[in-house]
Amino acid sequence: MVRHSENASELWKNLPWKKFRRNLFRLQKRVWKAVNVGDKRKAKYLQKLILKSKAARFLAIRQITQLNAGKKTAGVDGVESLTFEERFTLSSSLKENVNTWKHNKLREIPIPKKDGTMRMLKVPTIADRAWQCLAKYALEPAHEATFHARSYGFRTGRSAHDAQKYLFDNLRSHCNGKNKRVIELDIEKCFDRINHSSIMEQLLAPLGIKTGIFRCLKSGVNPGFPEQGTPQGGVVSPLLANIALNGIESIHRCKDARGRVKEPSIRYADDMVIILRPQDDAEETLKRISQFLAERGLKVSEKKTKLTATTDGFDFLGWHFKVQNNEKFRCVPSVDNFKAFRRKVKHIVNNSNYGAKVKAEKLAPIVRGWRNYHRYCKMDSSRFSLYHIQNRAFKVFNKEPKQNRHSSKKLLDQAFPAVPYSENKHIKVKGNKSPYDGDLTYWSERNSKLYDGITSKILKRQNHSCAKCGYKTTSDERVHLHHIDGNHHNWKFNNLEALHESCHDYTHMSKGNA
Repeated sequence: MVRHSENASELWKNLPWKKFRRNLFRLQKRVWKAVNVGDKRKAKYLQKLILKSKAARFLAIRQITQLNAGKKTAGVDGVESLTFEERFTLSSSLKENVNTWKHNKLREIPIPKKDGTMRMLKVPTIADRAWQCLAKYALEPAHEATFHARSYGFRTGRSAHDAQKYLFDNLRSHCNGKNKRVIELDIEKCFDRINHSSIMEQLLAPLGIKTGIFRCLKSGVNPGFPEQGTPQGGVVSPLLANIALNGIESIHRCKDARGRVKEPSIRYADDMVIILRPQDDAEETLKRISQFLAERGLKVSEKKTKLTATTDGFDFLGWHFKVQNNEKFRCVPSVDNFKAFRRKVKHIVNNSNYGAKVKAEKLAPIVRGWRNYHRYCKMDSSRFSLYHIQNRAFKVFNKEPKQNRHSSKKLLDQAFPAVPYSENKHIKVKGNKSPYDGDLTYWSERNSKLYDGITSKILKRQNHSCAKCGYKTTSDERVHLHHIDGNHHNWKFNNLEALHESCHDYTHMSKGNA
């Protein structure tokens, strides 16, 4: 169907997005329940319905073209964005070819790693990313029903803070953390070496999705390893890695004081920590893990994998964990994480191309993001309170033309926003709870607490729902604060409302712009 450019934006904006979200979620919830009770045949039938669903198709295109952080990244075709007419055309193409989708080659972008080597980011085209997103809508609820509770990476409703809290729960003084050890497990070139056959064997999906995923894997292969690797940059790649590694968390088992079997291991994507008691055999555990990985074409990195006493401390997910001699558990930002953050701040503060006002605007999201990530750490030192960095920034701001002490102080407060911290107070996700279990109240209330103070308070005022569409604010989409009067300097409580990112976009959308 041909749509004229003058009304395509209005047609897109006026699509029944709330109804689409509700219809897709209803199907996903049924997929999760079917797998949970062992009815895989029904699950595959429902996955086919998701592939054919108009709601899923449009939501996938919106996710790729409007919401994803890399929405402006081009594939090999050089296309960086789609017009509204092109989005409708892509929807028609997905509808016709969803079960026979053929992937284009991938655009390779080298990304430097902190050890000096290069990681190759392989970016699909926008159309291929949309198909992968559609496939993910069908695959994710099925595998969420099988994933281990201690797998926290790249999963809806779970985060690095859950892993952080789990370590606190198992290494604090009540758990005799002082006498424990940890295996810091590193998997060598995990995303580049995962065996395709092991992914396909574990994939719970109908033939149309399996064929498309197989073509997706083959489109990004390394010529030297044609049967291995998932393209880093693909929408579905993190999910495929989780599918391949699922079960590694259960390899190390032990019994607690009450005789209950425990699996004290946590995994975040390909990073893993295994907690050992004094009597546990580290070599035997590593041997079993090596066997598990070998079946998937992977191996343990001997260079980076370490056996560490908790009293010596270890790094994980940008934090440094340590049990002190007085048995108190401490978590602070790791040295590497703090250095990387400081480099970003210094680059902006010392940049002569920016004025003080621009520097403050650029610093604010970086500082707020860093402080939010570490808000459950011990942050009361002068280093982590950023006292010295702020002092340096103030001196630089004060030297700018037309700046005085008062205005520099005002800009400094803007550049270094305060974020409250509460050591080890994060509330961990409950066991095997899933965003697809239908408990919207639990997930919306939990999601509200993940935002900073004012956003969290406004979400609570709105009963954890979007002020525009009325749909619950679960973790499948970010929440933005909207200034009702349009004045972004008016931060009065009654002038703010919390909206889904897409709803916020539509509120500000002018004709012809996304």
